[in-house]
Amino acid sequence: MTKKMSVPVDAAGRRHFLKASLAAAGGAALWSSLPSLGWAAESTGPLETRSAKLGFIALTDAAPLFVADEKGFFARHGMTEVQVLKQSSWGTTRDNLVLGSASNGIDGAHILSSMPYLISSGAMTANNVPTPMYTLARLNLAGQCISVGKEYQELRVGLDLAEFKQALAAKQAGGHQVKAAMTFPGGTHDLWIRYWMAAGGIDPNQDISTIVVPPAQMVANMKVGSMDTFCVCEPWNEQLIHQGIGYTANTTGELWHNHPEKAFAMRADYVDQHPNATKALLKAIMEAQIFCEQPENREEVAQICAKRRWINAPFKDIINRMQGHFDYGTGRIVENSPQQMRYWKDQASYPFQSHDLWFLVENMRWGYLPTNLDTQALIARVNREDLWRAAAAELGVDKADIPASRSRGIETFFDGKRFDPENPMAYLDSLAIKKLA
Repeated sequence: MTKKMSVPVDAAGRRHFLKASLAAAGGAALWSSLPSLGWAAESTGPLETRSAKLGFIALTDAAPLFVADEKGFFARHGMTEVQVLKQSSWGTTRDNLVLGSASNGIDGAHILSSMPYLISSGAMTANNVPTPMYTLARLNLAGQCISVGKEYQELRVGLDLAEFKQALAAKQAGGHQVKAAMTFPGGTHDLWIRYWMAAGGIDPNQDISTIVVPPAQMVANMKVGSMDTFCVCEPWNEQLIHQGIGYTANTTGELWHNHPEKAFAMRADYVDQHPNATKALLKAIMEAQIFCEQPENREEVAQICAKRRWINAPFKDIINRMQGHFDYGTGRIVENSPQQMRYWKDQASYPFQSHDLWFLVENMRWGYLPTNLDTQALIARVNREDLWRAAAAELGVDKADIPASRSRGIETFFDGKRFDPENPMAYLDSLAIKKLA
């Protein structure tokens, strides 16, 4: 890595909870515990367009897009012709972003946080041709899970992989393949399951095969024995338990508390041509994130997610973890889990550049990106936290709820590793298991 990113660390590390008054579709709902947003500065100029095509994958961390559509938040901010379109896989999302709406693709998407970089650099596009992308917001923190098949039920696999490692080795010695499934090479699910295995002494490039499976197909593939473990968002981990096919080994927040997960990203050309429309989309999504965060709204959010047009899954597979109640399927039950998905609390919406740096470094670790990548220049091109700040100001977000720094500072993982955005090479050097390009 020839260059490192340098971003100042938040001195106070403030984690204020934004308080707001939102108008719900069909009438205003005032939450007495939340003071009002300032609507006076609704926009800095006229909208260049009222339309956008946004993609999503059937996962609960796409809920802010569902809510923004269902509750009329896009329309509230003048974006009356927004289409929120289901994508069959992350590969399809990438391909449709490369096409763009002018070629029957999409303008933006609910997306794995590392993907805008993999697309912008051309690392994961056809013929390695870059398509410039901007990351505009983070959609959520944590809320993913790593699940294990029921053949390992007695092991009660968790963070400690000693017995699981032995069981996998024995299975391979018996002539059987062992496989770990993720959703996109270099994507967040790939990185979480690789980090977990490597920390437990399992080399994901040598000791196990990694395969790509679309999120909605994880349960069906586990049922027919296509993999031993997988990483994905809800509701598929909970559904696995309800169908008696496997159990939850850990929530990814146990690997890294409040880790960044999905992002809202758009093609750079859309944003450059439509800056005010982009901010309108951002404001609608921020409102939706606030709505999703409120405990009193979680049941309604789960009902929205369950709809056919969105996730198309049983409400019972969504509601418990949406409300923070985690039954791991092993007898372990955690109520009001500290690792539940955050949509707005703990500055979940702000796209910290230090987090993007970690995604780039981990992609270097596994050979998806070259180690001589100019990370500072790439982050400067892709991460548009400036537009997030502008939208937050127009929305009337309290200044105390807007991070003072582009970095969340040093991050600590479950195995004791520390990532200092001021010295990413030291972190990379500290990792015993890796495959560098």
